[in-house]
Amino acid sequence: MRYWRAIAGCVAGVLCTAAQAMATPEDGPPEWTDEPPALSRFIEEGYAAQRAHDLVQAATHYCAAARYGSVEAQYRLGRLFLQRPDAAGQDEGRTLLALAAQRGHEKAALALPAPPLRESLPDCLVTGRAPAFEVPNAVEPAVPLDVVERYVLTLPSDKRRHAELIQRLAPRFDVDFRLALAIARAESNLDHRAVSPKNAQGLMQLIPDTAARFGVRNAFDPEQNVRGGLAYLRWLLERFNGDVALASAAYNAGEGAVDRHGGVPPYNETRTYVQRILHFYRSPVHARPGAM
Repeated sequence: MRYWRAIAGCVAGVLCTAAQAMATPEDGPPEWTDEPPALSRFIEEGYAAQRAHDLVQAATHYCAAARYGSVEAQYRLGRLFLQRPDAAGQDEGRTLLALAAQRGHEKAALALPAPPLRESLPDCLVTGRAPAFEVPNAVEPAVPLDVVERYVLTLPSDKRRHAELIQRLAPRFDVDFRLALAIARAESNLDHRAVSPKNAQGLMQLIPDTAARFGVRNAFDPEQNVRGGLAYLRWLLERFNGDVALASAAYNAGEGAVDRHGGVPPYNETRTYVQRILHFYRSPVHARPGAM
């Protein structure tokens, strides 16, 4: 495509200035969401490439996620295409931003400089072959630290204190705080007063038997609850050899249910829960804090 040749020239300083080649500074790390991990990974890799001023790789990753329906990727690709030196590319950028804005992306609406002269999508979205989602024989890494840090900073003050409590205590239990935070987020949305219909209580949603088992006297005390939840999670990770799916399934349904079914139990609630944890954490294998 003409764009790739133009960008290559731009990066070499032939067709445009260094300022035009720079990534858009306003867009920080992607938000931490439970979007499918493959889409999140493409966006995160696109962001990393953009920070390194490798615009070709950034566009490739964003386009891969946009092809599979990510509005955030559509927005970031549109912002990137606005930097192209050719009018056609900039129009494609405006088209992408307009479409993202129509789908409710607020930043896309703010970033749209003017309506596109004609609706024109990038070739990578129309005819390009999408990158494969799976990497054979490779273990996906956990969610990047800067993505989680951005999530924590955007929390209300009370929930941010709870997230920081988990971050501080998790290494003492040899638990990756990102996994512990994913569990707390899925369990209670970091509400220390939460009570489930099954009487699971507090930040880590401990049922009374589990709370007693791990020495928690007041399940509504944030620090006691987190310590108990981390102790239980550490025990489950040891029992299931660091398998995040099995440990989270056991956290939701009990280790006995996992044993009886030889894996994730066939309960809709538990399967949905496990999928959500894997979407948050990304890696199927727990990363011990000392190995990160």
